[in-house]
Amino acid sequence: MSKNTKTLVGLALFTAIVVVLQFAGSFIRVGPFSISLVLVPMVVGAAVYGYKSGAWLGFVFGLVVLLSGDAAAFLPVNPVGTVAVVLVKGLLAGLCAGLVYKLLEKYNVYAAVAAAAVACPLVNTGVFLLGCRLFFMPTISSWAEGAGFGSEVGTYMIVGLVGFNFIFELLVNVVLSPIIVRIINIGKKM
Repeated sequence: MSKNTKTLVGLALFTAIVVVLQFAGSFIRVGPFSISLVLVPMVVGAAVYGYKSGAWLGFVFGLVVLLSGDAAAFLPVNPVGTVAVVLVKGLLAGLCAGLVYKLLEKYNVYAAVAAAAVACPLVNTGVFLLGCRLFFMPTISSWAEGAGFGSEVGTYMIVGLVGFNFIFELLVNVVLSPIIVRIINIGKKM
């Protein structure tokens, strides 16, 4: 089997994993949002197949978020902003994971995967927060007030919107991504 065929088959497999995990993860909710389980295959896919593959997997993640209803709270407020934020945050999270891995892999593959596993949720959450600020601030302010944060909208965004999700996603990524890449590399040697 040629390298291109192996890459295509592997990327198709990772794409399917992203779709299934995002739909399955959409049922695990903390507050208004589901926990994203797909960042691990995005990081691993980016490490194994390159940063373009990471960007693709992130884009697929964004599409599934839109299709699964995970963006439903924002769509009525600003449909164009919602689609832009969801697609861009996924794409950039996968792309950045791949670029971080590529930058560091020559020093240590597993440290590079761990760094990519940190970059992915940082970018995903960072772009989400920036999108909230740009497109949804009046809605977020009313949510903050309703949740008892008063005018402390920034605190609400960090604690109420993304706090637990970010910590969970970061920990799962940092623990699982290097293990999975190690298993894949062992399999390649056989």
